[in-house]
Amino acid sequence: MSSTKGTLLIFSQVYPPDPASVGQHMHDAAVEMVRRGWRVRVITANRGYDDASVKYDTREIRDGVEIRRVPFSSFGKASIPVRALAMGIFMCFCLFSGLFTPKVKLLLVTTSPPMCGFAAGVVHSVRRIPLVYWVMDLNPDQMIELGKMKADSLAAKVLNALQRFVSKRASEIVVLDRFMGDRLLKKIDVADRLTIMPPWPHEDALDVVPHEDNWFREKNGLDGKFVMMYSGNHGYSTPVVTAVDAAIGMQDDPGIHFMFIGGGVGKKDVDNAIAEHSPENLVSLPYQPFKDLRYSLSAADVHIVTVGPDVVGVVHPCKIYGAMAVARPILLIAPDPCHASDIIREQNIGWHIPHAPPGDTELAIKTLREIARTPPEELRAMGERAKAYIDEQMKMDVLCGRFCDILERAS
Repeated sequence: MSSTKGTLLIFSQVYPPDPASVGQHMHDAAVEMVRRGWRVRVITANRGYDDASVKYDTREIRDGVEIRRVPFSSFGKASIPVRALAMGIFMCFCLFSGLFTPKVKLLLVTTSPPMCGFAAGVVHSVRRIPLVYWVMDLNPDQMIELGKMKADSLAAKVLNALQRFVSKRASEIVVLDRFMGDRLLKKIDVADRLTIMPPWPHEDALDVVPHEDNWFREKNGLDGKFVMMYSGNHGYSTPVVTAVDAAIGMQDDPGIHFMFIGGGVGKKDVDNAIAEHSPENLVSLPYQPFKDLRYSLSAADVHIVTVGPDVVGVVHPCKIYGAMAVARPILLIAPDPCHASDIIREQNIGWHIPHAPPGDTELAIKTLREIARTPPEELRAMGERAKAYIDEQMKMDVLCGRFCDILERAS
């Protein structure tokens, strides 16, 4: 493919059509760089990140972006050792591509998986190619805070050294919020190269769909029901247990319906509750096609967003933006302060349960009943404020353009 500015090489274990948001944001940036005259090549896995039984084409050109999908780079999320093996293999593919792809003028790497940053750092050191590091989560911080790894373990020391290695070599580093920036700066002083910028919502796929015009509500029997929805990754860092327990405890109120849409390791909490209690007010669905996102998200009356008690600044609550873009209020179950609680408090767009560990259902049920009694005009006003925030401060073309300006500045 001809270009005027050179080749941008991207390392990302996930990439569309995989539904993970990291890949979608990478694709948005890649497409914009193609539009600006760059040749863009992506190295990614040939199987689904969440469901390794899904296999994608080895080679594809999508919206002008050249995609190379490599084997043995995703085995699903069955276990941490298996995931680590896939990450290691993927890192080797990235290293080979980075060293031998001709005429590369710029590297972009994210933290999915953490180890591909090492490949990018080595390529930078050998070929002196400028490197941009897009930090979408922090590890080993996440594993440590979730009790999956000890802070003084060899694995934690290696991952921290890896992050310092790639951060030291990056010309530009982008983190998603101020809390994440603070955590990274405690590891290495990169203040002169650090930009804090949230990921953009895909508002082109997130039109507000009125309930009466929404086939998704009709298809799922939601007419006349007040719908509380959790949509996205059910991860260790975004626990859904409190919301699920509250749903089980509210079976006496048939007017309130709970939907959990997406996948991840925490999906078992939803599915186990359904198997044990057979609740009529709770439904579990897989990730919905990207083209249907506006309908599934708009089917909710209120969206549930969760952040684990110890992962502020480690992960970023991206799912809040999709809910806001379809003009829906938020019920946040998260520590305070955090990025999402700042938004809810400053914009007055919902409710916040600041400390609700798994099993603490009483406060959640009380809050949920309060939400369901909220006058429709008040809910509508919250949703309008949420959407106005997205429209005024988080437009996709503005934020994606700003990110690509950072890429070009590094080159």
